[in-house]
Formats: sequence, C-alpha cells, structure tokens
Amino acid sequence: MNRSIQLGLCAALLIALALPCAAADSAVLRNGFSIRHQRRQIIGTVTRLYIDGDQSSFVDIPTAEIDHFEALSDDPTPPADPQPAASTTAHPFDLTEAVKAASGTYKLDPDLVTSVIRAESGFNVRAVSPKGAQGLMQLMPQTASQLGVRNAFDPQANVEAGTRYLRELLERYDFDLVKALAAYNAGPQRIDQYGGVPPYFETKAYVARIVRDFNQKKIAAGTVPNKVPSKSPAHLPAKNPPAPTVTKAQTKSTTTPTE
Repeated sequence: MNRSIQLGLCAALLIALALPCAAADSAVLRNGFSIRHQRRQIIGTVTRLYIDGDQSSFVDIPTAEIDHFEALSDDPTPPADPQPAASTTAHPFDLTEAVKAASGTYKLDPDLVTSVIRAESGFNVRAVSPKGAQGLMQLMPQTASQLGVRNAFDPQANVEAGTRYLRELLERYDFDLVKALAAYNAGPQRIDQYGGVPPYFETKAYVARIVRDFNQKKIAAGTVPNKVPSKSPAHLPAKNPPAPTVTKAQTKSTTTPTE
C-alpha cells in the first residue's frame, strides 16, 4: 500500500514538472534560492526553465536539485491578514533578476553570466572549492575583498562582484572571451605567463564547457551561429563605451584567480 502511494506521488511530481506554466512560476531549489520562469520541460536528468515566454533564454537545472515549484501571483497587493511568520521570513533570492541586474550594470550578456555560474558552482550558493573559492561565482577571498564583497555567500553580492570581475577580464584581454574565461578559472597571471590559455586540462575543459553552454542558449534563441567568435562578438560587450565604474586601472589590479 505504501509503495503504491509513493509511486503515485512520484508520477504526480513528474507530471507536474512536465507541464508548462500558464503564468510565471518560481522553481525553489534545495540550496534555498529560486528561479522565476515562464515554462519548464524535463530533458533527461535536468529540468529546463524557460525564463522568457518566447523561449529565447533558459537555464538547465538538475531535477534532483529542485525542491518544489511555486505559482507567482500577478497581484502585487499583499494579503490583508498575513501570518505572523511572514514578517520574519526573508524574501527568496531570485537568481534571474540578480543576473539581469548585474549584466545590465556591466554590459554583459545574461546568458554568459548564467553559463559561468553553472560551470563554477552548479547554482549552489554555499559552494566551496578545494582551493577556497566561495559562492555562486566562486570568488577567492582575496578577489572578493578587492571587489568589496564582505560575504561571498551572499548570492546577490557574489553575482554582482563576479560579473564585474568577468567584465574586467574581458577588457584586460581585449574582449577575447576564451582568454577571459581562462583567466577567471586559472588567474590572469597564468594567462600572462603562457601568453594565452594555460596547458591545464581543468582550465581547457572549463572554458569549453562554458562556451558550449553559452552557444546552446544562443542557438536555441536563434541569435548566433554555431561558433562563438573569440573577440567582440555582437552579443558580448562593445569596447566603447566601457562598462560603468570599471576602469583599466581596476582591471590590472584584480589578479587573484577565482578557484
């Protein structure tokens, strides 16, 4: 009897995951933050969350990492008699909005930032690498300090600082995406030492993983050919004007690897 109930619940969950969202929903992950999306689709072991209604932007999340889904009300009016606990509950972190805000500030493609987050932490706010890199965008303590981040596990601050750091690296390497990603992984000093991507398997695989994920998003949206150019493609930031609050001096001073 219990086994039948469990099987029934599992089947119901799979059906719920497969159904498109009639309105905006929120996917609440096991690590505590949420991702707002318009519809979702199960593909193998991952659930694809479509951020926009036209399916031009999406993020793939391991289905096992999704705790549950919540329907988002279109009515901004708060309930007339909220429960006492509601006043003490923190507003859930919205990764999509954080990425959009940071990308807008530093003039980067949100899909690129999302691809970096996926490669760095797998969307785990509390991720810590063996080398001590922390948070969603895996900031090393020294890098976080240079970028003004007091708590690298604060997802909002982590995404903002990591996006700024990625912008600085793109400027430093003349908007060569491959070099900038390699520097984010291995540190700018290694790029300068080897005159390009260092001969590390981890770094090469890291760069390839991000470029592949980024390309998949752009191909799905029909906005880019099968290969991402290494320098100044249309969907990367333009050289002029520079991003707000980012200068060449700042670019040169931030040299600590992220992991």
